[in-house]
Amino acid sequence: MRAMVFHGVGQALALEDVPTPAAGPGQMQLRVTACGICRTDLHVVDGDLREPALPLIPGHQIVGEVISVGRGVEGFAIGQRVGVPWLGGSCGDCWYCHRDKENLCDAARYTGYQINGGFAEYTVADARYCFPIPEGYSDIQAAPLLCAGLIGYRSYRLVEHCETIGLYGFGAAAHILIQVARHRGQRVFAFTREGDVEAQQFAMQLGAEWAGNSGQDSPEPLEGAIIFAPAGELVPQALRAVRRGGRVVCAGIHMSDIPSFPYEILWGERELVSVANLTRRDGEEFLPLAASIPIETTVHRYPLEEANEALEDLRHGRFSGAAVLVP
Repeated sequence: MRAMVFHGVGQALALEDVPTPAAGPGQMQLRVTACGICRTDLHVVDGDLREPALPLIPGHQIVGEVISVGRGVEGFAIGQRVGVPWLGGSCGDCWYCHRDKENLCDAARYTGYQINGGFAEYTVADARYCFPIPEGYSDIQAAPLLCAGLIGYRSYRLVEHCETIGLYGFGAAAHILIQVARHRGQRVFAFTREGDVEAQQFAMQLGAEWAGNSGQDSPEPLEGAIIFAPAGELVPQALRAVRRGGRVVCAGIHMSDIPSFPYEILWGERELVSVANLTRRDGEEFLPLAASIPIETTVHRYPLEEANEALEDLRHGRFSGAAVLVP
């Protein structure tokens, strides 16, 4: 099969012919029909996330057709369309796993990081960590729901009680979550990189009440804020934007260093929290919700062999919405 393979930091992904993986016990073999590209993929190839399993096939927003199943697989059928998310496995027996916090398991393994992912024509995945894809979505429209959607939803749940929400960084996750917030009647304020007029206009089209640069003050106090951009300097900015008792959520798996800030912008029972990874329950809740709203994803399609170009376009903010590879 053909796959885009990562051999180390500073090297472009290489298009290679590699053996097609076979399903082992508890696994499913999938023909990949679409794989979303995520900022986490950038963090892997840039070395921000250390110790990937090299050589590695990245990609963790996988939509695929079940080709074969290994011994012990239940609940899935040959020919079924399924999604594979970032969380690819956990120990199931630690303090975290017993408390519905498998996203924090020390032995967790991640798709496209320790497990070969979906920048390929075929992949295998642990069936216990896969999800059925709701009807009504094409493969490329469904792919961004599996990380931008799932981890975005996990972040959103921490501010779902807020009347006013600020979204810092208006990329794949924000363009999905604003649709949930607007569906529930919340007011959304979008903060983008300086001068990104296209992203600001995109946010307004999706229902933002206001859109501007991340360095600008919020036009009014916010009850909650989610930081999707991997920029630590946005933490003090968001803390200043939320009112007393407000909450700031850091949603990324990696962020640059947070600069020091005066205690007064945290004081007043403001909260600063982070979100790590996702759980299977997030998928079980979010995917039906996405279909019921319904959430519409804006996608930019790239052929498999243009994965490097897609990553560069993501790095430089050359599109609105999400990028998806199609083998």
